[in-house]
Amino acid sequence: MSDYEYRAARRQRKIKNYFRRIAFYGALTAILALVNIFTYSGTLWFHWAILGFGIDLLVKYFVIFGVPGIGPTDEDWEAEELEKEIRRLEAGRQKEDELELRELERPRPKAWDEDELV
Repeated sequence: MSDYEYRAARRQRKIKNYFRRIAFYGALTAILALVNIFTYSGTLWFHWAILGFGIDLLVKYFVIFGVPGIGPTDEDWEAEELEKEIRRLEAGRQKEDELELRELERPRPKAWDEDELV
């Protein structure tokens, strides 16, 4: 597996985990809202927990997908990075083609005398 494939697979894992986090956030929001409503004592507090988890989701979104319009989501940036990677890979192939393997000399087996054998 190449480095590019490995990074792409890791990015897909991060995206999958982000959507799992959203599902967990939705379930937890419902549970907290129900607990707050059934134990209502004059104040609603569950929206503060929802706000905290919402901020967490927003930060994770920007970490994974980037800020819209700049950074990794910019098409010009992506094209430049792709060109850099292609040039790097082609340079590596040229170096591999230039390498020469020299012939290795095999050691000759030692001639044994009858006196040396047990």
